[in-house]
Amino acid sequence: MRLILISIFAITGLIACTKTSDPTPQNLLPVSNCNQVWETKNLDVATYRNGDAIPHVTDSAQWVHLTTGAWCYYNNDSANGPIYGKLYNWYAVNDPRGLAPAGYHVSTDLEWTSLVACLGGDSTAGGKIKEAGLMHWLTPNTGATNSSGITGLPAGCRDFDGSFKYISSYGIWWSSTMEDSSYAWARDIYYNDGVILRFSDLKILGFSVRCLKD
Repeated sequence: MRLILISIFAITGLIACTKTSDPTPQNLLPVSNCNQVWETKNLDVATYRNGDAIPHVTDSAQWVHLTTGAWCYYNNDSANGPIYGKLYNWYAVNDPRGLAPAGYHVSTDLEWTSLVACLGGDSTAGGKIKEAGLMHWLTPNTGATNSSGITGLPAGCRDFDGSFKYISSYGIWWSSTMEDSSYAWARDIYYNDGVILRFSDLKILGFSVRCLKD
């Protein structure tokens, strides 16, 4: 992540990913983009596709040592769920029981790349994905038009030390694509430019998740 990577590698960069509650027409609200059908909200499920519960982990010390799936609300505040969805570690994204509802899947790195290319490339696609206005984003929310209809929100993240950071500043989404045993690919958008950034980060981090139709 733009700021998290500074603390880990002293490099600039940040990330993002999410989806909403049970799969019903009212809250899936898919939107077609570039031959893809994306959900317009972040994932907000507490069970895997088979009905097994995903552990809800609030304790920071426990979160940072996980090697299995978990979720939390930003700042452990359930009021953030209806707006921003849940934050998931990558182990939940990759669990074989399936994080996405039936008929959907978590976006892959390649699907993100295809979407970004269709929206004009890294330098402008972030603005086309971001929700316009200042209801949720910090000012100036540069370049935000939401012309894609995806309505990306700044849900922030859960950092490598278990703390919560960057709500209102960054939208960060996991992809389902692993880089190596410790890192997976993600995307982020930022309040102060229209860029979308591809990066990889630690699987223990908590990011949003966005799903597509199969």
